[in-house]
Amino acid sequence: MMGIKPTEFAFPKYQCNQTGLTTKMGRIIFYEDKNFQGRSYETSSDCAELTSYLSRCNSCRVESGCFMVYERPNFMGHQMLVRRGEYPDNQRLMGMSMSDCIRSCRMIPMHRGPFRMRIYERENFSGQMKELMDDCDSIQERYRMSDCQSLHVMDGHWLLYEQPSFKGRMLYLRPGEYRSLREMGTGPMDMRIGSIRRIMESC
Repeated sequence: MMGIKPTEFAFPKYQCNQTGLTTKMGRIIFYEDKNFQGRSYETSSDCAELTSYLSRCNSCRVESGCFMVYERPNFMGHQMLVRRGEYPDNQRLMGMSMSDCIRSCRMIPMHRGPFRMRIYERENFSGQMKELMDDCDSIQERYRMSDCQSLHVMDGHWLLYEQPSFKGRMLYLRPGEYRSLREMGTGPMDMRIGSIRRIMESC
């Protein structure tokens, strides 16, 4: 994401409404070294820069809830969903060869209401439009859409995958308008969307 300032494309603010949305606090602990060794830092909220608290981060443990962890500060770069469990080696978790690969994280609120999202073939909500209320394992097969370049998330929290069947790199979206996925500065620039999945409360 060369030339893009981290603050330029911030996520829209998440607000609860009266349709059954609730927020359940999660808890994640980051450790400087592999296998949960060294100094640690615990959080139940978003953290834009983990190196403010730890010199490095090589393992983590999710005590409750779901989090997205990112390889770069300010919720940018390669990202991965982590559920309750232990992750003794962040290099394996992120699928990368670099060390210290977690630099920021987002807590994903629990959602108990309906899920609704509109996807658009082109930027700025133009071109073919389809509305989703459940998971889609292949955008191209279900909707015959060649690409997905902008989205409007009305309800729920979602994961976008670059390949069908929920495989490949991920991109996390919370409620809000996303006029250009290519210019968000939060995920890989060359990423195309192949499938979409809801983040359910069971995580």
